[in-house]
Amino acid sequence: MNISAPFIRRPVGTILLTIGLMLAGIGAFFSLPVAPLPAVDFPTIMVQANLPGASPSTMAGSVAAPLERHLGTIAGVSEMTSRSGVGSSQIVLQFDLSRDIDGAARDVQAAINASRADLPATLKTNPSYRKANPAEAPVLILALTSPTRSASEIYDAVSTVVQQKLLQVQGVGNVELGGAALPSVRVEVNPLALSRFGIALEDVRTALQSESANRPRGVMDTGTYSWQVYSNKAGRYAADYRNTIIAWRNGAAVRLADIAEVSDGPEDIRTMGLFNGERAVPILVSRQPGANIVATVDALKAQLPALQAALPPDIHLSIASDRTLTIRASLHEVEITLLISILLVVLVVSLFLRSWRATLIPAAAVIASLLGTLGVMYLAGFSLDNLSLMALTVATGFVVDDAIVVVENVSRHIEEGMKPMEAALKGAREVGFTVISISVSLIAVFVPLIFMGGLVGRLFREFALTMAVAVGISLIVSLTTTPMLAARLLRNEERESRVMRTARHAFDWAQARYTRNLDWALAHRGIVLLILLGTVVLNIYLIGVSPKGFFPQQDTGGLMGGVRADQSISFTDLQDKMTRITRIVKSDPAVATVVAFAGGSRAGGGFLFATLKPRSQRPPAQEVIARLRPKLGRVRGVSLFLNPVQDLQAGGRQTNSTYQYVLKADSPDTLKAAGQKLVDALKTHPDLITDVDIDQQDAGANAFVEVDRDAAARLGILMQTVDATLYDAFGQRQVANIYSGLNQYHVVMEAARQFNGSPDALANIYLPAGTAPGAATAAAGTGGTGSGGSATASGTAVSTSARTMAPLSAIARWSTGSTNAQVSHSDGEPSATISFNLPRGVSLGMTAQMIAQVQASLALPATVHGEFGGTAKVFAQSTSSMPLLILAALVAIYIVLGILYESAIHPLTALSTLPSAGVGAMIALIATGSEFDLIALIGIILLIGIVKKNAIMIIDFALEAERNHGLTPAQAVREACILRFRPILMTTLAAALGALPLAIGFGDGAELRRPLGVAIFGGLVASQVLTLLTTPVVYLALDRFRRRKPAPALSLSTGAPA
Repeated sequence: MNISAPFIRRPVGTILLTIGLMLAGIGAFFSLPVAPLPAVDFPTIMVQANLPGASPSTMAGSVAAPLERHLGTIAGVSEMTSRSGVGSSQIVLQFDLSRDIDGAARDVQAAINASRADLPATLKTNPSYRKANPAEAPVLILALTSPTRSASEIYDAVSTVVQQKLLQVQGVGNVELGGAALPSVRVEVNPLALSRFGIALEDVRTALQSESANRPRGVMDTGTYSWQVYSNKAGRYAADYRNTIIAWRNGAAVRLADIAEVSDGPEDIRTMGLFNGERAVPILVSRQPGANIVATVDALKAQLPALQAALPPDIHLSIASDRTLTIRASLHEVEITLLISILLVVLVVSLFLRSWRATLIPAAAVIASLLGTLGVMYLAGFSLDNLSLMALTVATGFVVDDAIVVVENVSRHIEEGMKPMEAALKGAREVGFTVISISVSLIAVFVPLIFMGGLVGRLFREFALTMAVAVGISLIVSLTTTPMLAARLLRNEERESRVMRTARHAFDWAQARYTRNLDWALAHRGIVLLILLGTVVLNIYLIGVSPKGFFPQQDTGGLMGGVRADQSISFTDLQDKMTRITRIVKSDPAVATVVAFAGGSRAGGGFLFATLKPRSQRPPAQEVIARLRPKLGRVRGVSLFLNPVQDLQAGGRQTNSTYQYVLKADSPDTLKAAGQKLVDALKTHPDLITDVDIDQQDAGANAFVEVDRDAAARLGILMQTVDATLYDAFGQRQVANIYSGLNQYHVVMEAARQFNGSPDALANIYLPAGTAPGAATAAAGTGGTGSGGSATASGTAVSTSARTMAPLSAIARWSTGSTNAQVSHSDGEPSATISFNLPRGVSLGMTAQMIAQVQASLALPATVHGEFGGTAKVFAQSTSSMPLLILAALVAIYIVLGILYESAIHPLTALSTLPSAGVGAMIALIATGSEFDLIALIGIILLIGIVKKNAIMIIDFALEAERNHGLTPAQAVREACILRFRPILMTTLAAALGALPLAIGFGDGAELRRPLGVAIFGGLVASQVLTLLTTPVVYLALDRFRRRKPAPALSLSTGAPA
């Protein structure tokens, strides 16, 4: 049977089919989406709840905990973490990869609605959610600056115009504004003045709330006209409120200006934002999990001209960071690497076949196979990303193999005097089974990757399918187009150029040397088998001692860092230190732009993002961080944890360093002691771990007010009154709403700054006292506001009689101490996340082993247990699955070859080539300082598929020689090795040189490609040296076990041997 014969005899149809395949690939190339990596994002939803002024413990207990109880019942939740700070709680839900994020969002909204009855009544707005991962770096950062406007005015324009438009863009998950707050009317009350007039803080709040109420006023209707009823209401600015009457005393009005400083200012004065050292309002745009980064950013940037036009002319909108710039640069480098690989492969073929006609055929096969693969990628919904383009680059050396086997065999027959058409028919028939065996067994290598689960399986499924498709299309092209072209292009070249003649002499010399070495190996089989056994042992040893990692740390051109401040730091001091560290980072010659902000949602700390200059103009990102670290260390009171932005993000925890270790305990006190003990122990290993940080913030300063409840009851003061008064004085309380045509603003009330700067200010706080039992009842009847006179019988909200005021010191005493500045939960339990980075040259495996040993040595309480989180957790899972993945690939190849050869013995001969390749790969990785990570593992698996082809070509020919020519096994295998030496050398060199540009690694994204190229190149070099000698010896050693049959079961070749 000759599969190729119809295509050889019908050249026009074959050429047109090939052109159609190539045109489909060209069209697909311009339609495929662009991405840094395949879509492997866990569906992640972030829930946010705000209660201004509430302590972290209050937020954790009364807001986060009820929400967690309801959210934790949603199907498919794989991880739930929460972080509660001053006035806010953030809960992050991460779902199984199979969960649809839109369906999950509906379940989240239902859980929020169900939890509303359990949440505090003072929580004015429902918790909200966003489909975004807060731990992932923003895809686009914008900065708004103005030479004339304040930060709050810029913030107002952004929240009114820009934020909503950006959220409407397809793929956007969250738009975070930082560095400022909405404008407001700030009322800073003088508590001493209130005491003189006998006015309570709650009286002021009630009066302002009544003044700003936006109530319906009705409609008047006659037979002819209808009138909407309006009345004058409070204005938008401070000047409109200063004359507001708060109370009447002795027949005279007490106005707001008499007892408070009223000014226009931001809702939250404890915020700041910087862009390259200047005040700015940063906008951090995050994508939805699964959304394409490049498409999302392109859509966002298309909106920017219209958004700039909608802003006031003195507000300038700048792009501070664009993730897609380095993504596009990295993909461009991979495309260049692919072209170089194609040229190197064609060069190898040219030198060995010594004919431009013969070289043209494999070159056409490579191009057709790769373009055809692009067409299938488009139909499968894949993207042009680093992994898929790496697959095409490596496939360059694979897809040419089949064409080389066919062309080399046809060329050999022509050189022996056969006519091209006859040689093509005979040569294609002879190697048809060999080509199918090589391709099918290579495809079998990818089967375990295709069906592997979890993040790792999702990550490499696209890579494996791309490789499998490329090999499959290459098989079809090699059995159709290649022999057809060989029949029409190949000639017996009588004239040789000097270069070709030199190449022929070099090959003849190499073949003669190999023949002598082969004869020695066949004569000393025992020594060769011992060498093979030694490579197996050496493999085990090298895998054990090699540094192990999860995924290469990328240099994406961005540095992201959290700022950890002393927990008792004032915002004024934090603001100064943020300015200093921003200047230090911006002064580095490798840094292009810096965006930073503090306060707001990141109370007690801040955030910094630095965009680096193009890769050709700077050192690696890790060197930049190492250069900045000592300079930043000289800024006392704050720590900046800089990390390179990564394309692969696992987990939803926001931490200051890259890797995470999570401690859980049954009580916060136990957790506090255990967490600090472990952190202190880890810091004693600076050679294996750096930037150690813990999110357990329990050293914040607090003022504890201890109320004498008996004394309060005697004075008719309720605890609700105490709490409300303290909130009025120190909580930046939003006491009233101001409605405008486009936005909503607030009246914010607190004690004047000279009365809220320290715990001593509590002595200036006065409470309304009542002496009759009815006073308490009246207070309770007004909702516990403590302003009995604020709702008089006449219905007015203005106090008309002086209160009896009691100082807070009459019923309470206060002390200072420490408290939680942040409370964290993991799956509903108290937790503390320790984050860390790795020193240069240290693998994640080494550090993970050290952490486990340190924790075991500390003898922590039995109720404390720890586990890795985020990327470190996925690393631990992938490390345990690596041996199984390799074993599955070996089993798949064995099964396929066993079926093809109808033998249980011959597949073992092919698999005997693998130990030498493994040794070469591991030595190359160790020698180049590369970790044995997932990318290197893929290289090892690819080697399993590549190197066994040498054995297949030898086995296939040896079996044919035994059956058809009556040779003994020793004669047949020797003849096979010599005759197949040229195609084996060609295919191995083609694959090695195809991977060489990856191994050399240059340009953006080189750190991602290098381990794959190093593993393949090193493995192929070692296997080429050893397998040409070990394969014939193993063949003969196993020959005695195989059952001889008179004819092959599945052979496609019936002619003379190749």
